[in-house]
Amino acid sequence: MKFILALHTDDGIKYGVTIPDLPGCLSVGDTLDEALEMAKEAIDAHYELMVEKGIEIPKAGTLAEHKADPDLADAVWAIVDVDVEKYSKAVRLNISLPEGLVRNIDEYASTHHMTRSGFLAKAAQEAMKEE
Repeated sequence: MKFILALHTDDGIKYGVTIPDLPGCLSVGDTLDEALEMAKEAIDAHYELMVEKGIEIPKAGTLAEHKADPDLADAVWAIVDVDVEKYSKAVRLNISLPEGLVRNIDEYASTHHMTRSGFLAKAAQEAMKEE
């Protein structure tokens, strides 16, 4: 999942990081690269804690919405990708597909060391990325 970061610096070297879509999730770094890496770790830990405590994950805002926030007016903006899907609860569902398609899915998944569910989830994620 992609997260928008608001980075702040007084000296152009050390950075404070706010993650606007996760209230209370903050990070710092002695360099820009370190700030981005530390932000990923902070997002991962924050997300895990929210899921553990049953706290609803807030809807992600757009970059334009965050830029309009006066508290973030002087921010430098970045986007990081963090794998938070591992914290999502799996949901069992019943779908109907043509028999031949299921056979093709199973064959593809097997040759790529995946499960049918894993393949379908990855295919859905890839399809939604393209939009």
